[in-house]
Amino acid sequence: MKGLMGTKRLPESTGLHLKPCPSIHTFFMKYSIDILYLNTNSEIVGIEESLEPGKIGKRFANVKSVIELPAGTINRTSLSIGQAVALKK
Repeated sequence: MKGLMGTKRLPESTGLHLKPCPSIHTFFMKYSIDILYLNTNSEIVGIEESLEPGKIGKRFANVKSVIELPAGTINRTSLSIGQAVALKK
């Protein structure tokens, strides 16, 4: 098990990139998250906003990794399907 399970919150302006990871769940989490589903080129192929604790995320074709973000991030940004995402460590 990995990811954000058991954490209290995800700080603003941060995210967690999980690779390989074709899908996610929020079991054992205490807060909602936004999710970006990425293909091998780090292009967004799916978006899910405010996935609540105890839920299973949507399934999208060609997903190789996901980015978990604080809930509300997608609504506050211009992220959209087809965009490439640059990842910082």
